[in-house]
Amino acid sequence: MLHPELKDFLARLETVPATTSIEEQRRVWREFCLKNNHPRPAGMTVWNQALPLPGREIALRWYIPEIEKPLPCVIYLHGGGWVLGDLDTQDTIAWGLARGARALAISVNYRRAPEHPYPAAFDDSYAVLEHVAEYADGLGIDASRIALCGDSAGGNLAAAVCIAARDRQGPRIAAQALLYPVTDTDTTRESYLENADSPLLTLSEMEHFLQAYLGPRRLDPDGYAMPLRAEDLSDLPPAFVHTAEFDPLRDEGHLYYRRLREAGNEAEYRFAEAMPHSFARARLEGPAAKAEFDAVCAFLRHRLHPA
Repeated sequence: MLHPELKDFLARLETVPATTSIEEQRRVWREFCLKNNHPRPAGMTVWNQALPLPGREIALRWYIPEIEKPLPCVIYLHGGGWVLGDLDTQDTIAWGLARGARALAISVNYRRAPEHPYPAAFDDSYAVLEHVAEYADGLGIDASRIALCGDSAGGNLAAAVCIAARDRQGPRIAAQALLYPVTDTDTTRESYLENADSPLLTLSEMEHFLQAYLGPRRLDPDGYAMPLRAEDLSDLPPAFVHTAEFDPLRDEGHLYYRRLREAGNEAEYRFAEAMPHSFARARLEGPAAKAEFDAVCAFLRHRLHPA
């Protein structure tokens, strides 16, 4: 049974109209998210930046709490099936990470599918990591304390960027926090069957998202597209893997945690009992959802403020 404190939140979700086109899907999801956002806390500095790259720009939003420089940094990669979401829809989650982790949070508006299928979102996410690490001193960031955090499709991207940074001898990543991540394309696992019509993510929606992001690559994705398909998961940053009880992605998230541990990595696992997919969005609805989000922030604080 879903946690009763989410009753009002889920009732509001049910008012979101059904749509057929991606444009309409994005519009109604954005409207729902903006209506349910919460004001940023006093004292937090926020601004937008356009990161120019060859042939494109990546929009970023910086959230800086009142802490001393050099700043630890959390690069936040949002969910939405690689199709939905932007800097505004994720604002409450992003400022929550900045405040809870006591770190600069950088929210990334990567290119979205199906207009920009894999590897566009992955490439954008990795490019932001490289930029932050290369210019850390000028940005007031401690390059030894950069973490990645992503939810759902963003968890997929965060995990993939960690693998790529190892493979490419890229920037050092202090930690990875993966909230209900997409790690595979197999939609026949038990959690998919149990939660085929769960709130916030259904089996049919996930099929749509996978097709939009991967197209024909879905049949045989590489490890940067789906981290559970990576042959080697050793030598990766300390990980926090967080899954929800009523979520199609529950089983693949837990399996990814197990493979991280089997490969010799430091990894923590947390199971959000009675919570649906995307529970981070509901963290201000009551103490149970807040406790789940606080656990993510506690992991990041521990890794970014080791003293």
